[in-house]
Amino acid sequence: MPDYFLEADYYQICKHGYQSCGDSFYSIKTPDRIVSVLADGLGSGIKASVLATLTTTMAAGFISSRMDIKRAAEVILETLPVCSYRHIGYSTFTIIDAGFDGKVRIIEHDNPPYALIRNGELIKVEKQEIPIKSFRKSHLYYSELELQPEDRIIYYSDGVSQSGMGLPHLPLGWQEKRVEDYIRDLITGNPRLSAGEISKIIAQKAREYDGNKAADDITCAALYLRNPRRTLVFTGPPYKKEHDPILAELAQEFTGKKVICGGTTAAILARELGTNIKVNLRELRTNSEIPPTATMKGFDLVTEGTITLSRCLSALEEDANLDTMPDNAVRRLMKLLLDSDIIEFVVGTKINDAHQDPALPKDLEIRRNLMKQYCKVLEKKYLKSTRIVFV
Repeated sequence: MPDYFLEADYYQICKHGYQSCGDSFYSIKTPDRIVSVLADGLGSGIKASVLATLTTTMAAGFISSRMDIKRAAEVILETLPVCSYRHIGYSTFTIIDAGFDGKVRIIEHDNPPYALIRNGELIKVEKQEIPIKSFRKSHLYYSELELQPEDRIIYYSDGVSQSGMGLPHLPLGWQEKRVEDYIRDLITGNPRLSAGEISKIIAQKAREYDGNKAADDITCAALYLRNPRRTLVFTGPPYKKEHDPILAELAQEFTGKKVICGGTTAAILARELGTNIKVNLRELRTNSEIPPTATMKGFDLVTEGTITLSRCLSALEEDANLDTMPDNAVRRLMKLLLDSDIIEFVVGTKINDAHQDPALPKDLEIRRNLMKQYCKVLEKKYLKSTRIVFV
């Protein structure tokens, strides 16, 4: 489905009082598919985290290397240790192999069942039970489906479905049926919620049922097939002044979100488009370390260049939590990028003497390297699609 984008994201909350999460989520993006795995290690803390992480990395590695998904699940079960007391595997898991053509294969092992939401309704999917050749009291379920535009698959650990257990109105916990009803109502009320937003809302709702102190590790993940959300980022002046009108033409023709990073770049576009730049002076008092943003007609965000871009890249690399970041240019840029699916960078190649060591090869020029690193992080860590255009 070349006209659509497959978004994969998740949100996770550690069990209250623990530093390590006993759930693990891992995704790999290849040229034709996304492989996503959610595993829940037995117990909590470091031991559970290690076993869950082992499960997710094994599964994603096997399937991305074209191992059959059923065989991959069997190998994982044969590899993982078994609890000698309870005779169950040390990790449950949900493995999703989603092709960009919309064809999806799913293996589930003792996790709550996934929910497929289509046109605001929960769609039941036929599942094949696969016998496990061992003494373990567990099941493997295999299913195939074909995603349609705007479909979502939501899946989660039992920290979600068992949240609130013991409350007068939830004696057995939130439970799968109530979670599914909540998901359906959530999407009906806001059909444009991203995979990340859905996952976050559900996970935080589960923690709320636990009295805002998670009684177990909580993880929710989602796949969402949608029209791509596009963003165009301008940074740096063109190599030749006569190419300045090209920036304006690109800005006028683009239909998604538009960002400018760099004062000189903003001045060029303002001149070519016949508009004004207004600096948000109030931010000078509240965000002394980060240069203030500006407003400019036709653009969603205007920031300073090198400092803001460098800080935002570091935040992306460290997987910084947007909820705890101060409201400044770095946070706004990061949020905008994470909310996007396809991100294009228009990078000017005029050398800025303040940022260039003449002794270094041309390829090491700071601005170019910075944007190449952005593409690498956004694609590998956040599964975005990126492109750089040098002018």
